[in-house]
Amino acid sequence: MATLTSKIALSVAANLAAALDVGTGAHEVAFGPTYVLQNGTGANQANELWADTRTIAASGSEDLDLSGGVSDIFGTSLAFTKIKALVVVAAAANTNDVVVGGAAANAIASVFGDVSDTIRVKPGGMVALVAPDAAGYALTAGTADLLKVANSGAGSAVSFTIVVIGVV
Repeated sequence: MATLTSKIALSVAANLAAALDVGTGAHEVAFGPTYVLQNGTGANQANELWADTRTIAASGSEDLDLSGGVSDIFGTSLAFTKIKALVVVAAAANTNDVVVGGAAANAIASVFGDVSDTIRVKPGGMVALVAPDAAGYALTAGTADLLKVANSGAGSAVSFTIVVIGVV
């Protein structure tokens, strides 16, 4: 059996400066949450990983079955019951947006407020969701386990990389 340890980190370094009547004003932000998930099924734990780079045809979409439709690097079929981290990065060369979520049959309801809700990931952009608590984002095999990913337009394909860290 494989053992998973993972670290999800975001680093924001920004500096807003302006010349004032006398001197200079500045606001510097250094912000960087880090989440470490040890092997297991509880709070701050996960035990499986799925990652892939995918392409969707112009005007196309796919439903990713996260409870039985994906396999880890060792060929083990994964039946996620909780998502602890979901990261989607759209390729910079995309012309269209990558649309995550939406009305897939048996859509994952716990990630979005409603199964018809979506997040648009712009070319070169990313979205990251982290739920380190014991519940994570719940999935239910056969009724709430599909993540729809779509190409926002016609004319060209889109590529994206997806990482799912969770509990099986």
